[in-house]
Amino acid sequence: MTDLEADLRATVRGEVGFGVTDRALTTMDASNYRRVPLGVVAPRDADDVAAVLEACRAHGTPVVPRGGGTSIAGQVTGTGVVLDFTRHMSGLLALDPAARTAVVQPGLVLDRLQEAAAPHGLRFGPDPSTHSRCTLGGMIGNNSCGSHSVAWGTTADSVRELTVLTARGRRLRLGREWQGAPEGLRGLVEVELARLRTGFPDLPRRISGYALDALLPEHGADVARSFCGSEGTLGVLTEAVVDLVESPRARALAVLGYGDESAAAQAAAGLLPYGPLTVEGMARDLVPDAAGLPRGGAWLFVETGGASEAEARARAEAVVRAADVVDSAVVTDPAGQRALWRIREDASGTATRLPDGSEAWPGWEDCAVPPARLGAYLRDFRALLAAHGLRGTPYGHFGDGCVHVRIDFDLLTEAGVARFRGFSEELAGLVVSHGGSLSGEHGDGQARAELLPAMYGAETVRLFERAKAVWDPDDLLNPGMLVRPHRLDENLRFAPLPREPVDVAFGYPADGGDFSAAVRRCVGVAKCRTTTATGPAVMCPSFRVTGEEEHSTRGRARLLHEMLAGEVVTDGWRSTEVRDALDLCLSCKGCRSDCPVGVDMATYKAEFLHHHYAGRRRPAAHHALGRLPRWLRWTARTRTAPLVNALAGVRPLAALAKRLAGIAPERGIPRLAGETFSAWWRRRRPAGRASGALVVLWPDTFTEHLSPDAGRAAVRVLEAAGLRVALPPTRRLATVGDGSSRLLDPLAALRRSRVCCGLTYVSTGQLDEARAVLRRTLELMAPVLAADVPVVVLEPSCAAALRSDLPELLGDDPRAAALAARVVTFAEALERYAPHWRPPRLDRPVVGQTHCHQHAVLGDAADRRLRTAAGLTGELTGGCCGLAGNFGFEKGHFGVSRACAEEALLPAVRQAPGEAVVLADGYSCRTQLEQLAGVRGRHLAEVLAEHL
Repeated sequence: MTDLEADLRATVRGEVGFGVTDRALTTMDASNYRRVPLGVVAPRDADDVAAVLEACRAHGTPVVPRGGGTSIAGQVTGTGVVLDFTRHMSGLLALDPAARTAVVQPGLVLDRLQEAAAPHGLRFGPDPSTHSRCTLGGMIGNNSCGSHSVAWGTTADSVRELTVLTARGRRLRLGREWQGAPEGLRGLVEVELARLRTGFPDLPRRISGYALDALLPEHGADVARSFCGSEGTLGVLTEAVVDLVESPRARALAVLGYGDESAAAQAAAGLLPYGPLTVEGMARDLVPDAAGLPRGGAWLFVETGGASEAEARARAEAVVRAADVVDSAVVTDPAGQRALWRIREDASGTATRLPDGSEAWPGWEDCAVPPARLGAYLRDFRALLAAHGLRGTPYGHFGDGCVHVRIDFDLLTEAGVARFRGFSEELAGLVVSHGGSLSGEHGDGQARAELLPAMYGAETVRLFERAKAVWDPDDLLNPGMLVRPHRLDENLRFAPLPREPVDVAFGYPADGGDFSAAVRRCVGVAKCRTTTATGPAVMCPSFRVTGEEEHSTRGRARLLHEMLAGEVVTDGWRSTEVRDALDLCLSCKGCRSDCPVGVDMATYKAEFLHHHYAGRRRPAAHHALGRLPRWLRWTARTRTAPLVNALAGVRPLAALAKRLAGIAPERGIPRLAGETFSAWWRRRRPAGRASGALVVLWPDTFTEHLSPDAGRAAVRVLEAAGLRVALPPTRRLATVGDGSSRLLDPLAALRRSRVCCGLTYVSTGQLDEARAVLRRTLELMAPVLAADVPVVVLEPSCAAALRSDLPELLGDDPRAAALAARVVTFAEALERYAPHWRPPRLDRPVVGQTHCHQHAVLGDAADRRLRTAAGLTGELTGGCCGLAGNFGFEKGHFGVSRACAEEALLPAVRQAPGEAVVLADGYSCRTQLEQLAGVRGRHLAEVLAEHL
């Protein structure tokens, strides 16, 4: 333990973390930069903050305040002690609806303030796209804005008073008329009045530099306002009084289509006289699916408000009439508006991948020019990109002249970094030539502070340095930001990563087979840090339960990044820190679809476990649960299922078995079916000879041994729809289907086998075994592939494994991609191959949860249509049931597993009307419902079969 750590532990009541995990989680924000801190402190109150400042000042150690860690310019990375305000100093201390003010702590997430203000018809004006995870302290530090800035301005416009601690421990309450100004600040300003009146561009999104012009007498000498945007370099915020604004009772969204982004940008300023709440722009490049959008190559999202829906719509229609557009649409439905805004808000992540899959990075994320100059600026900007051989897709707050863009910089090679610097210097000049600001929202940080002389001139930058010295004479707070800055091309996050691809088991086709590139997908926008699952979203259930960064998708990606870098995490694949962070990953795959950049932590976890336990003893649960298909097949062959069930019913024996198998003692052992699905299939008499398309019904491990009712029901429904049903071969056959099948190899009669998707092996990281199982499966499925027959998979997790894991593990075998392409869900099979069949009408409400793998990999559009056709009304919840295959059964996971279920699934089931149908297509979901709520969930096939 260092002397500094010892001093902090002796004086701070909050957590003090100098370990590998704490440091690795805070090396980066959402920028291109990386610095390794000495440690992290989560203060409980202002006294803790003062103690940290005193100890760090005594040791000459810098202090870096940090909120949600979503800054894009590198300003919350540092080599000293990081202050994490999100753990304890995250409260809403007061809300006064009459005065329209709120008192907040720096770690309060913006959405929590909005939720508290909404019942009073109020809201906080600024709303960055990261509103579900950014903090008020971070917003004040960066002077954040968001999509509604044309109506409600920047964070500085909403700040009334700030309570801060200076680096030397003085507690100041900042406000107007010099309230709380540190000694020397007023004198500095009074001798520089002329420079402050003439040296600052007048535009709505000027965020760069210090806002010293807010201290002019004609601006009310507002010390609190001048503190906004100082990026933690002047003082440490401990409390803020902020203004709230009245939220319109109704809103309408006019989506205006234009030929290209320049046309949209040129039109934006002309819409401001109509008093819109937003004027947001984005181009087709950022919209994977333009369904629901009007025709065009670029769009403006113009939101209007009113006292009623009719008034809001009328204002939106007035905007449409005033706009010269290719096409337009006005949306008043709140759900429709949310869906459209989600496209815009996810752009900060989707922009990190260009349409061809190339990586793109921040660095020039939010320049701003006068709105009337935006069209001309974008044309010049595009020309500069082309001159440097770079590509990017601008989007952003067109009504304020603020442009976001991520560019395909090569930040891995010396030549690429040199181009990054050259382009940055030229772009700074271009922005200034249009009367703009280097930063229009996210601050300067390391990305732009070096170039501030191009915007302000050397004398004004020296004035910034003098102001910093007044506030922080020891340069203790976030040094290297804003004044005396680090170079924009040093401390790049990719510098320590290996240059050669790492030897891995999965193929990572979307990342060129490079595991480092897969890990680089996480740019830190932290959508995984949301505290509630909204709509159908799943990601990230373990973070929502624990609230710990290491259990978020971003946190795990950070640890994997540091594992590859080898500086903080030094033992590579053997790292216990990475293993422990991944331990609570449910492998739900929610991040695969919900993360804007498609991070697939379930795959990364399987990869890590594969290497971590190579040649080493595995946990007992990996053998008991990871090899579950093997044990269940052995039980079926020996016909010992009744004996196993009887023994599992004896409590002492069950307890012993669970302890030996690494299973949570709180869990019940599921009962095995008395007759497997395949055994039932062999003895059944088909209802009639159907004449429709042939489909192969996949007998997954769960349907085969634990839940054959779902399989039997699926056969009934598929045959009722006129389809011919077959099971996969159990020997190598020449054909597939009915009795005409013949053996390809007569000796194979002695080698009966079963198809398997390998899911349990993958989820426990037994990838060599998974590949062996999948190769055997491909051999058995050869006649199915040759006949080009669809494969119906009832268990969503198994279908997802066949669609995604199979081709990524056996990418060198073309049969893998062929089988993946043939996999369909139960609902998809009926819709595609029996399009004229109509299900029985039930006319009942449904309750349950969309399977997380179905949401992430398969999609549930066909299921929704089938439910509608059957008269099953209502929406299934999002989130994850928490059992998640082996996860919820493993020892030590029961608490998290139950908490995940209590988030959405169990409350929905408890509140459902008595006649509601409880749907759960996944065996894990059904087991969780049975064990935690005593409720029997059913596969959709069972529900339909019952009413045939």
